[in-house]
Amino acid sequence: MILHCVFLRLKAAMTAEEKQTLFESVVALKQVIPGIIDIQHGPNVSPEGLHGGFVDGFAVTFESPEARDAYLVHPEHVTVGQRIVESVDGGLGGLLVFDLNI
Repeated sequence: MILHCVFLRLKAAMTAEEKQTLFESVVALKQVIPGIIDIQHGPNVSPEGLHGGFVDGFAVTFESPEARDAYLVHPEHVTVGQRIVESVDGGLGGLLVFDLNI
């Protein structure tokens, strides 16, 4: 399995409703892209203060590396990914992606 973690530096002007809508679009990918086991999202709750400005994020659990790879090029993911990039500070610099074998 793969745990695909995406950490975001969302624009300060985003409202709570806009954030919720954005994360709902990520969660909806589970219904259209095969191989997704689970999707979780939320704010960073670590007390360490080492978030580097990445205070929101989500994690997608895939059944295999192949399922993750198919997700990356899936048209629905591409569309949601574009919305995410438009919602973060600094374009791609406002994203941190980290995948783990689990």
